Amino acid sequence: MITYDYCIIGAGIIGLSIAQNLIEKYPKANIILIEKETDVALHASGRNSGVLHAGFYYSAESLKAKFTKQGNKLLTQYCLDNNIKINQCGKIIVASNDDEIKGLEELKKRGDTNGVELHWLDDKELKTKYPNINTVKKALYSPTTSTVDPKEVCEHIYQDLKQKNVNISLNTKYIKKIDSNSIKTSNQNIKFKKLINCAGLYADKIAKDFRFAKDFTIIPFKGIYLKDHLNKNNLQINIYPVPNLKNPFLGVHFTLTVNNEAKIGPTAIPAFWRENYGGLDNFSLNEFISILAYESKLFFTNAFGFRVLAYEEVRKYYKPFLLNLAKKLQSNSSYDGFDTWSTPGIRAQLLDTKTLELVQDFVVQGDDNTIHILNAVSPAFTSSFPFTNWVIENYIDKNS
Repeated sequence: MITYDYCIIGAGIIGLSIAQNLIEKYPKANIILIEKETDVALHASGRNSGVLHAGFYYSAESLKAKFTKQGNKLLTQYCLDNNIKINQCGKIIVASNDDEIKGLEELKKRGDTNGVELHWLDDKELKTKYPNINTVKKALYSPTTSTVDPKEVCEHIYQDLKQKNVNISLNTKYIKKIDSNSIKTSNQNIKFKKLINCAGLYADKIAKDFRFAKDFTIIPFKGIYLKDHLNKNNLQINIYPVPNLKNPFLGVHFTLTVNNEAKIGPTAIPAFWRENYGGLDNFSLNEFISILAYESKLFFTNAFGFRVLAYEEVRKYYKPFLLNLAKKLQSNSSYDGFDTWSTPGIRAQLLDTKTLELVQDFVVQGDDNTIHILNAVSPAFTSSFPFTNWVIENYIDKNS
């Protein structure tokens, strides 16, 4: 049996970026990347909004703040260098009342601390440039926010890795730990010197096999957008509300895709099993029982306002309600084109089982043999290049 230098589980953006950084740093390394699906990025990495965030939402001490600005720059350049489509359209963040102006000011403060370019626009300047966008007194403009096709980005990295002789094994599902340096998969047993768990929705389950993530579990949230393929709305820029910084969701907003389509969303609806995309597809009774137990506890304790969040998110499935939220951001525009729901995505949101709080930042745990990347949620796509390089520097290079 071959002993691989590195075994990576999960071919989403994090697993692909880990492999990319490893092969660039250690070109002679024997690397295997396993993925349970038939292709790369079939879950969150290929189903996200495609927004390259600028990096001003996050508190300065967080890993998200550390890597989002740099990741935006690196991923933007990667797209430009490799002729990958990118829409460098920017973003406007608006306030709906005087209280939300304080939220805008907090975002500007965080942006300044993180070294992110942001500009104030007063309401008159905003109306001159974007006459249909609504704000109270002032808004924030982010020029470095862009959109890409996340599946196209992941596919390009995948093809590059194959050319660099990284062993990528699709249709290969992690089954269980055999010992500290080997695992059983659906195709073969794999021995390794180092395991890097980038399994997204299943990262916590694999981590628990290696005695990590003991105080964490993943709670899935389903996200879906309402799309206007022809952009009858004439959307020119991404438009976001002031978010509630106490939870990791950014609220209903407008996204201008790489193909100049308009989207409203997303929802953040609590799901009942990890791949609860629609109907009973991929139903797991064990997951259903476990996740429902945690969601029931969150509902009855109303931890982090979960009860209100769940109620409001379910209401977003009602098209008129979702459109009314959007009209607060942009009025005097056509909404006739918003007639198609997007393919759902699932956010693998980490829950601290002791405090019953949603974990805001990326989480990495590991030892000499294994590394477990937990809570790789937005802006993980934007942050992927520098974040995974940091993982290698701190959990592989220092132990080599």
